[in-house]
Amino acid sequence: MTQSVSRPTAPPSTAPRLLYVDNLRTALMALVVIHHSAIGYSNVPRWYYTEPPADPTGTLLDVIILLNQAFFMGAFFLISGLFVPGSYDRKGTGHFIRERLLRLGVPLLLWLLAVRPLATAGGYIAARDAAAQQGTELPYWHYYLQSSSPGPMWFVEVLLVFSALYVLWRRLTVKGPRASAPTPATSRPPGAVAIVGFTIALALVTYLWRIVVPMGVSILGLPSPAYLPQYAALFTVGLIAARRGRPAALSRTAGRAGFATAAVAAVALLLVAISAEDAFLGNGTLPSLLTAICESALAVGITLGLLVLFRERLGHQGRLRRFLSTHAFTVYLIHPVVLVALGHALRDVQAPAAAKFALLVALALPLCWATAYLVRALPGARKVL
Repeated sequence: MTQSVSRPTAPPSTAPRLLYVDNLRTALMALVVIHHSAIGYSNVPRWYYTEPPADPTGTLLDVIILLNQAFFMGAFFLISGLFVPGSYDRKGTGHFIRERLLRLGVPLLLWLLAVRPLATAGGYIAARDAAAQQGTELPYWHYYLQSSSPGPMWFVEVLLVFSALYVLWRRLTVKGPRASAPTPATSRPPGAVAIVGFTIALALVTYLWRIVVPMGVSILGLPSPAYLPQYAALFTVGLIAARRGRPAALSRTAGRAGFATAAVAAVALLLVAISAEDAFLGNGTLPSLLTAICESALAVGITLGLLVLFRERLGHQGRLRRFLSTHAFTVYLIHPVVLVALGHALRDVQAPAAAKFALLVALALPLCWATAYLVRALPGARKVL
């Protein structure tokens, strides 16, 4: 790599920070905490602390998980994509890669070496006791390797891969010793035909992908690889939108239409899931195609609606919103430990699954941000969190 290529490719941006995007990211982070709280008491036992529901309200939590999973991580990837081109332009190839490794790679290591052992301590004790009853020993290192998983930090792993692919694309588009200049911003928003076409294309690719990777299958530790087409597509949309100023150009009508489309898609998705049982999970079935269409419409529609809503109504930050935004990523890193600890503390509470979920969320949200504040106060933590 030559020195000229590693320099910034454009003057530092003087554009104001998109506070409404920061606030939207905070809201999505709260949804992450809510989502994993729901899993603990649902019929989808894929969390570090679970209590199988003994009443019908567990089905309500299943609905929350199904609808939330259809869009919230895709929205995260779109937001992440919004900030990548500007960061690359300011820092250049070498600095951008180092910054990504610091801001994403180091937290991933912290998860693997410190946070994950705390989150899985209860699981290890149960596995160790079960092994002892069979007359065998289960060293922790053996359990750790057997159950190795990036957990919620799979998002960071995939984002690192997407960032690396973006760097590769920028390097391949170099025209001489420096990278090509950014595309000039435009105020023209995407039209209805472009949005509908994108949604249909995303649905078809998702349907084909799930013939090979059905929902519920885990690959390389990723808990939701069936949604990878959505994640990649929305990340790419974020990259394009950053160049063309499209989030700011979206009309209020587009936002309202997005919410309306998402509402219809959500109802249709529930009807497909109820009527088709496991057939909607993938494997090339007709219900799988309908599911891909509903999920794609839901994801695109609600993301459009949220971008417009937050831009119009939540585009400012006072002290509280600034605090929540600043500590949001740390919440993502440490929230499993908080949820597991609270789950054990509430295990003797006798209540319907939905009521315990509501209680857990009410306690977990403020406690997650308080814990994140304490973690970021540690020496050197703010350099990576």
